[in-house]
Amino acid sequence: MKIIGPDALVFGVDDVAACVQYLTDYGLTQVGVTATGGRFEALDGTAVIIAHKEDAGLPPAMGTASMLRKTIYGVADEPALQAIAANLGRDRAVRRLPDGSIEAADDMGFLLGFQVTTRRKLSLPAEAVNAPGAPVQRAVNVVAVDESAAVRPRTLSHVVYFVPDASKAEAFYARLGFRCTDRFKGVGPFLQPAGSADHHTLFLIQTPPFMKGVEHFTFHLGGPTELMQAGTRFVAKGYQSFWGPGRHKFGSNWFWYFNSPLGCHVEYDADMDLHDERWVAREVPMSADASQLFLFQHREKWAPSGPPPGAEHQS
Repeated sequence: MKIIGPDALVFGVDDVAACVQYLTDYGLTQVGVTATGGRFEALDGTAVIIAHKEDAGLPPAMGTASMLRKTIYGVADEPALQAIAANLGRDRAVRRLPDGSIEAADDMGFLLGFQVTTRRKLSLPAEAVNAPGAPVQRAVNVVAVDESAAVRPRTLSHVVYFVPDASKAEAFYARLGFRCTDRFKGVGPFLQPAGSADHHTLFLIQTPPFMKGVEHFTFHLGGPTELMQAGTRFVAKGYQSFWGPGRHKFGSNWFWYFNSPLGCHVEYDADMDLHDERWVAREVPMSADASQLFLFQHREKWAPSGPPPGAEHQS
């Protein structure tokens, strides 16, 4: 069952206009967006879809404060889709939708969709870094800094769920071919589907039942510089930084999280580890030290035109 990862996330929101502005400022491209909502795409076509929470076309709400209504997974081909339908049909209702996709609920009550992926193939350069002792990656006289550079999310990276029973949830996804790449003891696993080499496309966090929902989602950018540039621009637009910028230990991805009107955090990420079947999952207790290699704190720009900030307090 070759699941690639999330193709789209569907939300029923309180304030459509605020979400439209937020997702546009985040860097996604509007597709068919109106005053009632619409689709916001990354470069490869993966997307966030929003509508007002009272929209009759939305799947039912989860019964908690979460605004997430559906996670749509892309799969490699039609045989993979049929295998998923057969697997899920053993013990739950599976609906075939007019567009050929299927949907069913997982064991925690999250509605899932599965479709032959609609992702567009990307052919884009990665961030190039020159380092002493290594072959030149960025050519002579090519500068790395471009203040006007367009920064666009490339692909939907992963989603994180709050779940009341992380072990039961993990078992459900394991039957669909997900495997644990790393684990925080007593919290939950990072899960990688069979069709992706990314460290994870799903992370499960054990919480009380009333918290069930999405904690955050994120899109991959082209590298750490893009992440820092996108996040700095986002702060300048008035959005509130929640956590970051920094770099995680599990997955090694750079991160910067922001508060959002979608009822969850939204992250920028870059440079995630890739793993194959030879990788052995690590397991550690959850802590701030385990969660991040380093963490920066955003502040207003400063130039060295005088004593550094705080110097007047030094003896």
